[in-house]
Amino acid sequence: MHRRTLVTGAVSTAIAAAAPCAASTRKIGMSDVGRLQQKFTAVIASDHKHGGQRDIEQRAATLADTALNLQNSGTATQRVRSSLYASAASFRSSAMWAAIDGRRFKDALIHMREAQALAELSGDQAIKFRIWSHAGTLYRHMGRPTDARAANDVARNLHITRRDPMFASLGMARQMAIQGVSHELRSLPRTFGQAREAMSRASTDAYRPVWLLAFWDEAELHSLALSAYLAAGDWPTAEYHAHQCLASLRPHMQRSRAIATSRLAHAQLAQGDTDAATHTAMAVNAEAATQHPRVSRMLQEFGAALRATAPGSRNARAWTEHTAAWRTPA
Repeated sequence: MHRRTLVTGAVSTAIAAAAPCAASTRKIGMSDVGRLQQKFTAVIASDHKHGGQRDIEQRAATLADTALNLQNSGTATQRVRSSLYASAASFRSSAMWAAIDGRRFKDALIHMREAQALAELSGDQAIKFRIWSHAGTLYRHMGRPTDARAANDVARNLHITRRDPMFASLGMARQMAIQGVSHELRSLPRTFGQAREAMSRASTDAYRPVWLLAFWDEAELHSLALSAYLAAGDWPTAEYHAHQCLASLRPHMQRSRAIATSRLAHAQLAQGDTDAATHTAMAVNAEAATQHPRVSRMLQEFGAALRATAPGSRNARAWTEHTAAWRTPA
């Protein structure tokens, strides 16, 4: 009943926003949508730099409300109204992603339901894909692989994946990550190959939304492979994909670099290479290590594993001293 109320409320709010005020004479146009899209690009940039921060989540949620409120501020064509719903859904999906990245899963579920309702009103296949694909990631992080697979299948079955192989590629790669947590080790090479093949078929001049262009490439494909193999317990292959990812990450992907580096440290430690693992973990910048919830958690787990593997060792002492410096005021 609680879930139904949330979804119904989101739909009702969005529908109410669709009806323009009778007394209004302002014409809402695509230039208004364009200004919202510029703000969305700024949200995406902040996410890739910092990731998981509550202020990014709150800003995105506020901008979603701004897009909906614009519906009531004047008259507009159906195209403009659909675009405003798509913008609201985009912002809400970014709020959802920030909450996932910050491990605030209850908040992410609320954003997800509102985003799904708005995406349906927009009819925009790309934003529907983003939301359902993120839903798969949310359930995967919550330890619900069956729900993760079902949500990701919704994304993969949208017709946009048949029209544009780049979306198909991302859908397959996230399927690989789900297979990893399900310990389906034999499936991983085939799924990775399918994702890579789809990426190679994608046109370089097709129009794609900014959120996809900003992150989806060969480096992120290796990042998801790293996640999959690490979860499945194949440490050498995980390490291989970590190096491939880090070698090709674009400069603005600061959050992704911190996550991949932290995962690489885990893969090296699991193989018994405490020297390399400690050196790798220390390479994570202090801001990500202390401010990004997912990175912080991985490094805390790394420290616990290092102390269990090599208690009292030089590397364990070095790591303790290194992390103490993060807590020391400048």
